[in-house]
Amino acid sequence: MARELRRHIEALQSRRQFGLNFERHTPESVALTGRPISVGDKVRFLPPRGDSEAESKANWIVTSISGAKGKRVASLLDPRTKDEATRTLDDLVFVADFRDPIYPGLVSTGRIERGGDKPFHAVVNAEGQVPCSGVTAFSSRLGF
Repeated sequence: MARELRRHIEALQSRRQFGLNFERHTPESVALTGRPISVGDKVRFLPPRGDSEAESKANWIVTSISGAKGKRVASLLDPRTKDEATRTLDDLVFVADFRDPIYPGLVSTGRIERGGDKPFHAVVNAEGQVPCSGVTAFSSRLGF
C-alpha cells in the first residue's frame, strides 16, 4: 500500500504548475541587461544593432574571459551541443532561467543628511514585497 501511495503522490507532484494563473507552461528565462558578465554565467547572443534576430537563441556558458578592458572577449560553451564560440562581452547578455537565484543589490543614488553623526534617510525606488524584504533583512543585520 505504501508503494501504491508513493506512486500516486509522485504522479501528482509531477503535475506541478507554474505561473500566476497556474497554467502549464515551460519555465521562462529573462535577459538581465546591464548586469556584469563573469565566468560561469549563462549568456545569450545579442542581435546586431538594427536586427531583431540573434545568431543563436541558445544559452551559452562563459568558460573564460580575456583581453584588455573595453575589448574583453568571452570563450563560450553551448552545454547541449558542446559547441564552442567567442564573443566580445558587449555582444552578450546575462540570462537567468526560472528558479535560478538572483541576488539583487541596492545602489545609493543620494541621501538626506540631518547633520552631525545622525543617521541619514534612504530612499528606495522599487515595487512589491521583495525589495521591502531585502531592505528589512539588510537593516536587521545592521541592528536597526
